[in-house]
Amino acid sequence: MSSLSLAVRDSSTMLRRNLLHARRYPSMTLNLLLTPVMLLLLFVYIFGDVMSAGMNGGGPDRSEYIAYVVPGILMLTIGSTVIGAAVSVATDMSEGIIARFRTMAIHRGSVLIGHVVGSVLQSVASVVLVGVVAVAIGFRSTDATALEWLAAFGLLALFALALTWIAVGMGMASPNAEAAGNSAMPLILLPLISSAFTPIDAMPGWFQPIAEYQPFTPAIETLRGLLLGTEIGNNGWITVVWCLGLAVLGYRWSTSKFNHDPK
Repeated sequence: MSSLSLAVRDSSTMLRRNLLHARRYPSMTLNLLLTPVMLLLLFVYIFGDVMSAGMNGGGPDRSEYIAYVVPGILMLTIGSTVIGAAVSVATDMSEGIIARFRTMAIHRGSVLIGHVVGSVLQSVASVVLVGVVAVAIGFRSTDATALEWLAAFGLLALFALALTWIAVGMGMASPNAEAAGNSAMPLILLPLISSAFTPIDAMPGWFQPIAEYQPFTPAIETLRGLLLGTEIGNNGWITVVWCLGLAVLGYRWSTSKFNHDPK
C-alpha cells in the first residue's frame, strides 16, 4: 500500500472514531451549539429594536438587525463548536490514547487529521443548524448570487479549518479537558468584541482597535458582504491571510506537540 493510500485509510478510520464519539456523547456538542442560538434569539428579540434604532438613527426595525447580526452569529458558531476539538484532543492526551497511537503501525498524521476533519464537519453542520434558526426568525439573503453563496460557504469552511487547528494545538498543550476548555474560551469571547453585534464606529475610540485588529471582524464583514451585498473592501484578503496564518500556526503547534510531547 502506498504512503498516500495508508494516510487516507488511517485518517478515515480516525475520522469515523471521532464522529462516533461525538454521536455517543452529544451533550457537549449541544451545549456549544446552544450558545450561538441563545445569543441570536437574545439579541434579536430582546435588543433588536433598540440596536436597530441606534444603528439607523431612526425608528426600530428588527428585520434589519437580524440581517446585520446573523453573519456574526455564524462566525461565533464556529468559534464555539471548535472548543469541542480542544477538549476531545486533551481527553485523548490525558487518557493515554495518543501515546498508544504513537506505538501503532498507523500514519502519524492521521490522528490529528481525524480530529481536524471531524471538527470541521461538526462546525459546518452547526452553522447550517444556526442558519436554519436564523431563516425561521426572519433572516433573508435574496440578493446573493450562487457564486456568492459558494464563496460564503468556502469562507466558513476555511475559517473553521483555521480555528480547528488552533483548538487542536490548545488541546495538545493542555494537561486535561477542563484546562483545554478554558484555554479555548477566547474563541467565543473574540466574536463578542468584534463587529458581530454592533458597528465598530459605534464603539469607544480606545476599544475600536481591539475590535478591528482580530480575525473575527474581517471574516464577519466579508461574510456580511457576500450575503447582504455590503462593502467588503480589504476584508476579503485580510480574512484569507488570517485563516492561512492561523492554520499554519495551529498545524505546526499541533504536530510539534504530537511528535515531541513525552506523554
